[in-house]
Amino acid sequence: MRLNNLGIVHTKIDRPDPADVDHLAKFGVATIHEAMGRVGLMRPYIRPVWKGAKLCGPAVTVLLQPGDNWMFHVAAEQVQEGDVIVAGCTTESEDGFFGDLLATSLMSRGCKGLVIDGGVRDVEDLEAMGFPVFSRAINAKGTVKATLGSVNIPVVAANALVNPGDVVVADVDGVVVVPRELVGAVADAAQKREDNEAAKRDQFRDGVLGLDIYKMREPLAAAGLEYVED
Repeated sequence: MRLNNLGIVHTKIDRPDPADVDHLAKFGVATIHEAMGRVGLMRPYIRPVWKGAKLCGPAVTVLLQPGDNWMFHVAAEQVQEGDVIVAGCTTESEDGFFGDLLATSLMSRGCKGLVIDGGVRDVEDLEAMGFPVFSRAINAKGTVKATLGSVNIPVVAANALVNPGDVVVADVDGVVVVPRELVGAVADAAQKREDNEAAKRDQFRDGVLGLDIYKMREPLAAAGLEYVED
């Protein structure tokens, strides 16, 4: 009997309907976060390592040990077309866990990108390959392959809980995690929000004020706002 979750690889995970994932991929992180009730964001220190990087896909999760990238090689075998890798660590670490060789391996399996609460290197190569990476740090410091972590267990990355099969969406605004069972509903809610914002954008373009679009005047007056003509 194991006393912890280390040294475990779950080879079967449930993934959401690919059509729902494709629908969700049409929207930005900010829209999805709002549509989901303002939950699911990773901490904002997780940033794209190259300009224009973005990703959306079901998570294959990896639990790393500090300074050790062994489990990435184990995880590569579990990746299916359209997946993204989401990696957390047993403790804070900014070592360069990931570079172009691992990206090459993952791309051959159909992986769509990486989110890691740790460091990566070979950034110019990753950009040239078009492999989206979102990380805590960029760090040339290499790692070893000596200590077991796990693959496809729940992990915490940048304060967000990620279960295998949850959909992770990342762009320049940040990273949001959508629980697997909510992907379809969140995509629909994001579509409604986007349609509503498009209509409001047209009103703003025509010069209508937010005070009137959002019916703010009465509550502002009730709160005690006064207009004074000097």
